[in-house]
Amino acid sequence: MGVSGCGKSLIGSLMAERLGGVFEDADDFHSEANKSKMRAGTPLVDEDRWPWYATLRARIEEMRTHTPVYVLACSALKAVYRDRLRAADGTNDIAFIYLKGEREVIHQRLSARKGHYMPASLLDSQFAILEETPDLMAVSLAQTPEAILDEALSLLRFCD
Repeated sequence: MGVSGCGKSLIGSLMAERLGGVFEDADDFHSEANKSKMRAGTPLVDEDRWPWYATLRARIEEMRTHTPVYVLACSALKAVYRDRLRAADGTNDIAFIYLKGEREVIHQRLSARKGHYMPASLLDSQFAILEETPDLMAVSLAQTPEAILDEALSLLRFCD
């Protein structure tokens, strides 16, 4: 989890590959209305997000019947969003790896990204609602993707 441009898709796909699981990006589950709103530079509000989080939770439950390891890249910036994804699951059932980085670094990444509906202009709105809570396993982005992945997997194994 983390703000747009922090590397959720890259690290999530690498993690699923390493663990022999399935990776999906929560962005693929946004409604066209939400995507259009973001393309226009308008931040989503909670009312836009609730149906999306309900869909994501249903997908988490569905994927449990298909694979022992499911990695979902999702912003999940507020604690209440993570609560919606977690539902009644415990820490052994679902974990949140927080890809943490400096705003300037992430802004540069977003500005260089092509073909995504999330403009760099919305980054500040994401940082504004980001809630860092004790349940998050923070991993610094100031390292290579392989080092990020190794640190994230080390934190996950610590939870077992």
